[in-house]
Amino acid sequence: MKLFAQGTSLDLSHPHVMGILNVTPDSFSDGGTHNSLIDAVKHANLMINAGATIIDVGGESTRPGAAEVSVEEELQRVIPVVEAIAQRFEVWISVDTSKPEVIRESAKVGAHIINDIRSLSEPGALEAAAETGLPVCLMHMQGNPKTMQEAPKYDDVFAEVNRYFIEQIARCEQAGIAKEKLLLDPGFGFGKNLSHNYSLLARLAEFH
Repeated sequence: MKLFAQGTSLDLSHPHVMGILNVTPDSFSDGGTHNSLIDAVKHANLMINAGATIIDVGGESTRPGAAEVSVEEELQRVIPVVEAIAQRFEVWISVDTSKPEVIRESAKVGAHIINDIRSLSEPGALEAAAETGLPVCLMHMQGNPKTMQEAPKYDDVFAEVNRYFIEQIARCEQAGIAKEKLLLDPGFGFGKNLSHNYSLLARLAEFH
């Protein structure tokens, strides 16, 4: 199977390494270290040289308790970085966003994948993603980033996450996004405890 975007393809017959590039001051992994365009491009280059075939650019922290970012701020953080990477490297670019404005502008400057932790649930996001024609990564999250780790609970975590994906796939297909363009992320650590994470990991192959 292959994904197609921006006139290129990504072979999914083997694993890929995704390098995370957070252009934020408060992300849990690398927040505050790549705030300038020069630093962001340098770090992207390091990750590509280390074997990354996808660079995931995020302009809004989704760590537990994180505050939301305005559309204008996220555009200012993300778009120049996506454009710079697209111009310099032959690598697929994923954009971690839930905002329709960022989805559209990212596609215009070279993004290949829309990676949305909210699964295109924000107003206008589904339509924006469909308009771009780009592949989309859908993620399951119980609650929202501010509250998701406050005692997450499931009767059957696999069944609930699987049912969620079935519903979201149908929603995307109805909007004109082909199933072949959809990637699924069970959302480890997003509204889940360690036991939930391991239960999902053990049954990854059953999601489809």
